[in-house]
Amino acid sequence: MFDLIMRLLRSSKQNESYFKKRGLQIGHSCEILNGWNFGSEPYLISLGDYVRVASGVRFITHDGGVWVLRHLYKTMHDIDLMKPIHVGNNVHIGMNAVIMPGVTIGNNCIIGCSAVVTHDIPDNSIAVGVPARVIETVDEYREKNEHLFLHTKNLNAKEKRQVLEKKFANE
Repeated sequence: MFDLIMRLLRSSKQNESYFKKRGLQIGHSCEILNGWNFGSEPYLISLGDYVRVASGVRFITHDGGVWVLRHLYKTMHDIDLMKPIHVGNNVHIGMNAVIMPGVTIGNNCIIGCSAVVTHDIPDNSIAVGVPARVIETVDEYREKNEHLFLHTKNLNAKEKRQVLEKKFANE
């Protein structure tokens, strides 16, 4: 419980430092928000450069189903089934997504909120759902939404609010 509370209170940089000490491989310029879970084997997880892990994301490196086999078969009383997780460069993993054992997420990918990623996601893809499936490429996403994009990322809070209130005043 203490570890959970500390995870929620640490800054993104403190979280990065903490999990690097536990073996998590993290590239440059990553952003790890609060409330995620790298599981009991963070040393089996690698994040490339420019990866953003949103709140509530869970990385699962082991298959808990072996619990049943341990108790059913005497010769399997001490088995585990674990696989590494690899995340490429320039990836956003949305809130509450679950990344399952053995998954590789390619470069330039977007994983939607609450997606359950059970298989590899190719480069330049957007994957959503349970189980996650590729719905479009990053280029298709850009083309479809370009007319909706707002250039507000570098505005201060007051300026951003003014832009958004003006934009959505009549909606």
